[in-house]
Order: sequence, then structure tokens, then C-alpha cells
Amino acid sequence: MMEDEELEFVEDLEAILHLTPEVQLAIEQVFPSQDPLDRADFNAVEYINTLFPTEQSLANIDEVVNNIRLKIRRLDDNIRTVVRGQTNVGQDGRQALEEAQKAIQQLFGKIKDIKDKAEKSEQMVKEITRDIKQLDHAKRHLTTSITTLNHLHMLAGGVDSLEAMTRKRQYGEVANLLQGVVNVLEHFQKYMGIPQIRQLSERVKAAQSELGTQILADFEETFPAQGSKKSGGPSIVLRDACLVANVLDPRIKQEIIKKFIRQHLSEYLVLFQENQDVAWLDKIDRRYAWIKRQLVDYEEKYGRMFPEEWCMTERIAVEFCHITRTELAKLMRTRAREIEVKLLLFAIQRTTNFEGLLAKRFSGCTLNDGPGQKKPETPLEPTNPFLEDESGEDNISEKDEDLDRPKKPKAPDNPFHGIVSKCFEPHLYVYIESQDKNLGELIDRFVADFRAQGPPKSGTDEGGAVLPSCADLFVYYKKCMVQCSQLSTGEPMIALSTIFQKYLREYAWKILSGNLPKTSTNSGGLTISSLLKEKEGEVAKFTMEELCLICSILSTAEYCLATTQQLEEKLKEKVDKSLMERINLSGEMDTFSTVISNSIQLLVQDLDAACDPALTAMSKMPWQSVEHVGDQSPYVTSVIMHIKQNVPIIRDNLASTRKYFTQFCIKFTNSFIPKFINHLFRCKPISMVGAEQLLLDTHSLKTILLDLPSIGSQVVRKAPASYTKIVVKGMTRAEMILKVVMAPHEPSVVFVDNYIKLLADSNPETFQKILDMKGLKRSEQSTMLELFRQRLPTPPSGPDGGPSLSFSAPTPEQESSRIRKLEKLIKKRIQ
Repeated sequence: MMEDEELEFVEDLEAILHLTPEVQLAIEQVFPSQDPLDRADFNAVEYINTLFPTEQSLANIDEVVNNIRLKIRRLDDNIRTVVRGQTNVGQDGRQALEEAQKAIQQLFGKIKDIKDKAEKSEQMVKEITRDIKQLDHAKRHLTTSITTLNHLHMLAGGVDSLEAMTRKRQYGEVANLLQGVVNVLEHFQKYMGIPQIRQLSERVKAAQSELGTQILADFEETFPAQGSKKSGGPSIVLRDACLVANVLDPRIKQEIIKKFIRQHLSEYLVLFQENQDVAWLDKIDRRYAWIKRQLVDYEEKYGRMFPEEWCMTERIAVEFCHITRTELAKLMRTRAREIEVKLLLFAIQRTTNFEGLLAKRFSGCTLNDGPGQKKPETPLEPTNPFLEDESGEDNISEKDEDLDRPKKPKAPDNPFHGIVSKCFEPHLYVYIESQDKNLGELIDRFVADFRAQGPPKSGTDEGGAVLPSCADLFVYYKKCMVQCSQLSTGEPMIALSTIFQKYLREYAWKILSGNLPKTSTNSGGLTISSLLKEKEGEVAKFTMEELCLICSILSTAEYCLATTQQLEEKLKEKVDKSLMERINLSGEMDTFSTVISNSIQLLVQDLDAACDPALTAMSKMPWQSVEHVGDQSPYVTSVIMHIKQNVPIIRDNLASTRKYFTQFCIKFTNSFIPKFINHLFRCKPISMVGAEQLLLDTHSLKTILLDLPSIGSQVVRKAPASYTKIVVKGMTRAEMILKVVMAPHEPSVVFVDNYIKLLADSNPETFQKILDMKGLKRSEQSTMLELFRQRLPTPPSGPDGGPSLSFSAPTPEQESSRIRKLEKLIKKRIQ
């Protein structure tokens, strides 16, 4: 029973002493301890096992028990002391709390007293300032009343004076008084409910209306719509009336301006009626001469009558332009069949000159008042040199040359640009058709001149140079584009660009492609007899003049390609932004690129064909009977001779287009090396000495090919790395083929492994060609081929599961791909 009670006591104690993790963590932070008894996860069994790990350690159990009991007594004493201390602290705390409560009550009492005193003070201040506030309000109201009465007095007196001065037409005094009356009346807007104020406002409005009617009548009397002007000229009364009109409704001012300008230009409408002879385009100068005289006459007679801010001179000129544009458009629609290119350009030239004079004389501040007038946008700065001299060609008159020196065309900077000349745009198709005809004649003349002069002569500076006709064509294009951009930047520019495209293609076809020398229909330009007789003299080669011609056409096409790109950029700068996307000369640039490629291909084919007889002679030599290795073979000398004859000519004539000469070298090498390797395979059988001679010849060809870009040149340049890489890869393959041929075919396994390592070619056909070159019998070849297939590492399978085989005559690019594949195969085999 005692044991059960003790167990229950222990369980209850553990339940009471179970603390949350947060409380336990706080206790550990406040009272850090390393004693196992203080740990939250204390385990009595583990602790006892720690104290008595063995049976022998139970001998000091009494000592351990005594120590624990001593520790328990100390803990009891500490707990007792703390409990007693807390009892005393509680009594002290209650006493301190009571004292704090008393102090707070006293503080609240003092605060209440202070608040009561503050309220009393505020009440006293209000009583003191009440009278002051009343006096301030009275003063403000009195000031407002006096001011209002003064304004009312001024308004009443001003209205009376205004009515009297209006009747007497004293416009000078009215102009100053009316503005003051209107300003004063604005102060009474909130008092319009008062009958007297409303009556004064109505009298002011009536006076303004009467003034407007009266001033319009005075102007109508002085400047009647029909008939001649009064001889007395402008009067001071009308000048003052204009000042009054500035204060009246803006419609009065607009009506005065409209009537005056209409009356001032009435003579123009009569003199240049549609049925008059002077109205046609050939006498368009007379229109502009007339308005110049009228503007001078206006300045002398009426310059001081209208206020300067009215800009009457500019308004007259702008209205004249609107009328002229309308009348010319109607006249040209009626007589459209009579419009010729020279007449149209003459009229446009005179019109743009006049618009330029307007820009020098006026600012264009009144253009927004005109119907549909819009200031043109400023174009982008030119970014290419295609029209470096455009400034000189943009100018119509000699006086404007210095002003047009900046790169920007002058016309778009002119606010009056197009104000009259816009009417010519619907008829610019005449100009476009004329340019179409002129360019067609120009191309025909180029063709005739080329046929008459013939190809460039060899040994002169003409060979390889850009054809003069090319520069003439683009100079004419430049002139047309500048001229058309002055006439219009809209649809006519699109039509002109279409014409440009047409004749760029014709130039490429008729002048460039049409004059390229024709090659033989046989492969490489050779005949059957030349292959049989192996006579180099019978090979159809280009003459030196033809090589120079091909280089000239190539250089011309390169110039056309670059200049066409600049032409496209310039056209996009000239045309409206909304139409830029319709300018596209990429098709024409592709055409010139095709001419360049064809020219290079012709040069490659010519040199390649010249080397063919030598390679044919190589394949027919009895290599099995060669007894000793000597100098390079005659066929190598022949190849080198042809290279030294052609390449310097081509290089010198392509000096201005060095990149295309490099392309020629690369294309020739890509064509010659595979052909040389194919002819190597035809050399069979080959003895050991013959293979050594061929290896010597191959090294000689490799050396000459590496020096190909600078052969025969006084200035030795290092060949481009891309070209050198192609030569090294291609000719190294040829050398490897010969080294394999030189290697003994016994033992067979060693021979096959060496072949795989040196050539990296898994094609059985190529391997069989090597065996043919060695002169092995068919039975031996069959054994070798079977061993070759067995020794080949398993290549990566393609999509169809079959092996990836190489070609018998690979290009250098294919060779590089095969080497990479061989490396992968070798690595896989080693693994």
C-alpha cells in the first residue's frame, strides 16, 4: 500500500511540474545549468546508471545517497528562504501600491485644477478679443463696400461715356475705356441678381454689339466688296477701330480681316480667271509677281492701320496661296492633257521658289488659322554618304546654295512648303512616266556604249574597275530622288522607288549578267579531244581581257550592292513615315549578290578547267613503273603555271574588293582539292616509289595552294586563317591516302587499323579504292574488306538504325565532320 501511494504521489508531482517548452526555455536562459537533474527530459534510470555503471561501483552507494540527501536539504533551505522572502516582498509591494494610488489621486486633482484655470483663461481671452473681431469684420465689410461703390461709380460713368463716345466714333478713347469697363464688370458677376447691376451689364453688351456693327459698317464703307478702293486711303478712325476690335468679340476681328483680304485679292481673281491666258502654268510667274506688288502696296498704304499682332501681310499671302492652290488644281484638272514634264517642273520650281521667299519673310504663325494647314515634320539626320553633295542639288535658285549646305534638305524646314505646290502632286505621274522613259533610254545607251567600247583592255587601269555606267546610273537616281522629294514625299516617291527597282534589275541583267563571258556546255569547259590528247592548248580558257571583264563586272556588282543599300536608306528618309515600310530594295540587292556569285564561279570554273588536263595526265601516268623519286612531276608544273597566270590577274583586278578575292580562293580550293583526290584514286596501281613521288607532288601542290592568295605579288600577305584551314585539311587527307598506299598490307590487321586511324573513313568503297591503288588482287581485296568491316567500331545509329557512312570524295567540311566521328568511335572502343 505504501508503494502504491508513493507511485501516485510521484505521478501527481510529475503532472504538477510539467512545464511548457516556452517556460522551460525561459528558465534555462535565466538559470543556465549543466546538472542532469535540472534538465526537462531528466531520466532517473539513466542518471542512476551513470552513477553506478558497474556492480563494483555499488560499494559507494551510501556516499552517493548522503550527497543527494545533503543536496535535498540545501534545496529545502533555499526554497524556505525564498518563500519567506516572497512573504515580506508581498507586504512591501502592497504598501508601495497604496502609496502609488494616493499619489495618482493627488496628481488627478492638480490636473483638474489646471484644466479649470485654462478654461477660465480661454473664456477671458474670448471676451477680450470679441470686440476686436467685430471691429475687423466691420472694417473688411466697409472696405469691400467702398471698393464696390467705387467700381459701381466707375462702371456707371464708364457706360455713359462709352455710349457717348460710340455715337461720336471716338474709337481711340473707346479702345482704352472699353477694356476698363469690361474688367470692372467682371467684379459684379456675383451681383447680377441686382436689377441695377444687370441693367448696366446689358448696356455694356449693347454698346459692344453696336460698336461691332458700327466698325464693320465703317470698314464696308471704306473698303466695299465690289468696286475700287477709296482714293483717300486708310484713316486714323479705322486704325483706332482695329484697337477696339481687339477688345470686342473675336468674330468681329475675323470678319474685318476676312472682308479686307477678300477685297484686297478681288483683283487677283479677275485677272487670273480660268479663261485668261495668264492663268496657265507657263505664266505662273505673273501670279507671284502680282502678289509681291500687292504686298508692297499694302505695306505702304495700310501697314500702320492694322495692329502688328494681326500679321495682316502674312494673312494676305497665306490666303493668296490658298486661292492659288485651289485655282491651279481646278485648272490642271481641266487641261490635264496639256501638262508636259518641262512645263510641270517649271511651275513647281517657280512655286517652291515663292514658298521659300515666304519662309524668309514670314514666320508662319497664321498657318493654323488656314484650312487644313499642317506644319511638316522635320526629317531625320542623314546617316550615310549616299547624298553627301545633295545640298548643292537641292537648291533651285543660286541664292539658296549657301543656306542648303547643312545635310538637312531645306524644304521640310519651310513652314510654307507645299502650301501651293501640293496641288501639283496629283499630276506627278507625268514626271514619273518621264523618268521611266529617261531611265529606259539611259540603260539602252549604256548597252550601246558597252558594245561600242568593248571589254576593258588588259594591262590597263580599266580592268577590274567599276564600270562608268554604274556611277552615271546612281548619279541620275540621286538627282531624281532629290527632285521628287521636293515635289512630294508621298505616293510619287513610292512610284519612283518602283521605277528605281525596275532599272536596277535591268542594269544587273543587261549590263552585268548579259556581258559575262559564256562558258562551254561541257563540264569544266573541256572537250573530249582535249581529254584524249591531253593538249593544254585546246582547253577553252578565258582570255586575259575576259578575266578583266569578269572582275570589272564583279566590282561593279559589289558597288551596286552597297550603293543600293544606301539608296534604300535615303528613300526611307525622304518618304513619309507612314510609307517607309513600302520601300524595299532587298530583291535588287539579292540580284547583285547573284551576279557576284556567278562572276566568282566563272573565275573558279576557268582556273579549275585549266588544271583539268594536268590532273588527267596525272591519272594516266604509269605509277607502277616509276623507278626513282625526282623533282615535281610535269603535271604539277602545269597546275602551278596556270595558277601563276590567272591568280595575279584576278587579285590585281579585285584589289578594291579583297573579300571577294578571298571567296574566289576558298571556292577554287574547295573545288580543286576533291577533284585532285578523285584523280589520285584513278592512279592505279602505284608502286612504293610512285607513291613517294605522288606524295612529293602533293606536298608541292599544298605549298602552292597555301601561297595562292599572295602568289606573284610583291607584297606578301598572310593568307586568311579560314582559307589556310581548308587547304591544310584537304591536302592532309590526300597525303594520308598516299601514306596508307605506301604502308605494307601485311599483316592485314595492322594495315586496316592504320587506315582507320589515318583516314577516319568508314566507307568500304573508299577502302576498296585504296586497295586498287595498291594493286591487290580481288581475292586479297575481299579478305581485306571483310577484315575492314570487322575492325570498324560500331558507329552511333541514325534514325533508321543504320550506320553513318562517309562519301568517297569528301569536302573539307565533311572531312572535319568525319574526324570528329572517328574520335568518338576511338573513345568508345577504348572504353
